[in-house]
Amino acid sequence: MVNQEGNPRYYYRFSPGKRLLHGILFSTFLGLALTGLTLRFSYAGWASVFAHAVGGLGAILFFHKAFGVLLTAAFLVHVGNVLRLVFIKRQFGMLWGPESLVPQPADLIDLAAHVRWFLGLGPKPKFDRYAYWEKFDYWAVFWGMAIIGFSGYSMWFAPTVSRFVPGSWFNVALLLHGDEALLAVWFIFTIHFFNTHLRPGSFPMDKVIFTGRQTENELAEKHPAEYERLLARGKLEDIRAAEPQKWFVTFGMVVGFAAIATGFVLLLLTLFSFRQ
Repeated sequence: MVNQEGNPRYYYRFSPGKRLLHGILFSTFLGLALTGLTLRFSYAGWASVFAHAVGGLGAILFFHKAFGVLLTAAFLVHVGNVLRLVFIKRQFGMLWGPESLVPQPADLIDLAAHVRWFLGLGPKPKFDRYAYWEKFDYWAVFWGMAIIGFSGYSMWFAPTVSRFVPGSWFNVALLLHGDEALLAVWFIFTIHFFNTHLRPGSFPMDKVIFTGRQTENELAEKHPAEYERLLARGKLEDIRAAEPQKWFVTFGMVVGFAAIATGFVLLLLTLFSFRQ
């Protein structure tokens, strides 16, 4: 689907604010993963080398806390913005409907249909603006902030927290923080990377999170229900966008590949460290 000049037509998917938030999210997550895994596997040779290069485990812990604060701030800004849009701007479509990230019965239907399609027992389901796995990724951040964040801050401010909880809690907090964080790292560096970038139709990189826009073919193929809905209501042209500049696409590709490469390296180092 091209314009009169023969170039593909582009449509907005993510606003600059959402792209910036995602940039902060994945940057701080990578920072937390790198520093956290160094602390978790401090006995491993690679962790020792990296810690000494940075300035010791004390410096690693400092950066780990700094990344945690940045991630928490970004998370709170996002939650505050959602509350503002819902309760002040009255945009209740964020809570239910095709534009919402809230899981709905239709997601279970899509999941079942997707499994049947995988098995060759039915047609591929028509996903709307957000597929069920994208909603899972979104809400996983809330789960992570609740479990990993709370346990991390509890250990950071242990003298204050110990006034309200027994000392045994900190053993539980250490276990929760380490294991849940490890689970999050493995999930992001395998399932999320594959679903977003490495699966057929997106390989080797889905640039939409960097450019904020996708071609009409991409919109129709990846989100057919949304495309048909916008087309039927005559609202497709409302999200029409200019073609992204080549330097910006290149920048996004470089950043994206660097993030994926870092993730895979950390994943391999983690698996290797368990064998020591």
